[in-house]
Formats: sequence, structure tokens, C-alpha cells
Amino acid sequence: MATPAEIGALSERILAGDPRALARAATLAVNQPAAAEALRKSLSAHTGQAMTIGITGAPGIGKSTLVDQLTTILRSEGKTVGVIAVDPSSPFSHGAILGDRIRMQRHHGDPGVFIRSLASRGKSGGLAEGAREVALLLDAAGRDVVIIETVGAGQEEVEVARAADITVVVLAPGFGDDVQVMKAGIMEIADVFAINKSDMPGADRLEQEIRMMQSLGGEDDRSSAAPVRRVVANEGTGIEDLLAAIRDVFQNRK
Repeated sequence: MATPAEIGALSERILAGDPRALARAATLAVNQPAAAEALRKSLSAHTGQAMTIGITGAPGIGKSTLVDQLTTILRSEGKTVGVIAVDPSSPFSHGAILGDRIRMQRHHGDPGVFIRSLASRGKSGGLAEGAREVALLLDAAGRDVVIIETVGAGQEEVEVARAADITVVVLAPGFGDDVQVMKAGIMEIADVFAINKSDMPGADRLEQEIRMMQSLGGEDDRSSAAPVRRVVANEGTGIEDLLAAIRDVFQNRK
């Protein structure tokens, strides 16, 4: 268990943007809830500056590629970025099967990008234990944008909406009756819809289904006013337009 003196020293290093301190604190946030709470209290006055974006959607829909492309654009603007990638857990080690060792490799040598993979460890809701705390740590460390990518478990992935300022729900043609199947879950938490793989057949129909769903939404349904943007993440197409929509929603929330 970390001592109060160790927590204090770690907090100072985090505020200075020390990546090693961030890595150490992220480990504490996952494995030592009491230490995570002490860190949160120590750093709470320094949070609230970052824009936190949640990226959620079905497995295989292109969330990781989208995060990679958003990070590339943000870095080209000089923004610092923190990425929290929640991965499925190994049934043997309980660690992340697809960790940050193979994700977003072109950003690993960039000091302006901090990437942390967290194992879901069977936790429902699409996030991992400590994910919200790690997001706050990145905020306190001065990252301009924090991106949280959920594990991709399906329609119950709604916890990300509590951790992020803006929730982007990623859909793609060819994944079945997405809108109808997911209406009771993550469709309702969308602040922005991203139709990935929009160069594939069925993109027009998918957008029409989203628009129809929005027209039926009530005043308390946040997704009814959510902008819809088309992207082709593996080509980088439409990413700037999507980021502009995210920023517009974020600014209107202030």
C-alpha cells in the first residue's frame, strides 16, 4: 500500500507530466483502490481541463483504427493525447489480450501520446476497473484530450457515458440490424454517431435508420440530436469532420 508521502510525491510528478509517474499511478488505480482514491483527492483541483472522448461500438467495427486516426490529427495540431484502451482479458493471466504493445505503434515514440491498455477482467459495462481514475490522472497531467476506447462488448456498454464528456457510438454497414438491436443500449448514449467503413454497401441505409431512430426520440434522448458523420478509418477519410462534430458538441455542453 502506498504511503501518504508516496502519494504526495507521485501527485507532484503527475502534475509535472512525468510519464513514468503516470504509468505507476495507472497501476495503482487498477490494483489499489485506496491509493487511487487518495490520488484522486490529491489531484481533483487540477482536473476538468481535458476533453474526454469515449469511443464505443461492437467488436471489429474499427474503434482502434478510429482512435489511432483521431490521435494523429490531434498531434498534428500540437495537442497532447492520453489513450485508455480497454481490452478483453486473457482467461489465464487475466491481463489484456491485445495490449498497448501492438496498438497504435506509430505513436509509441511520441512523448505527446500516453497509451495505457487496461484488461476488462470480466467487468460489464465496457470499461475496466480504474478506467475513470486513469482518465482523471491524464487530465491532471495536462493532457489536452483523453480518449477512452471500450472493450466492444455490445449493447450494454453504457458506462463510458459516465466517464467521458462526449460519447461516440461507432457503427458500420454489414453488422446486422445495428440500430434495432442496439437501440436499448449504447444507441441511447450517443453524442455523435460515426458510420465507419462508409465506403461499403449499406452505408446509406444505415444512416437512414439512424435518422429515423432520431426522429422518434424524445426530448430526454440525448442521441436524438447527435450529429452523424461518415468515416473510413483505415484510410483516414472523414476523421477531421468527425473531430469537428465532437468539438462542436463539447463546446455546446459548456
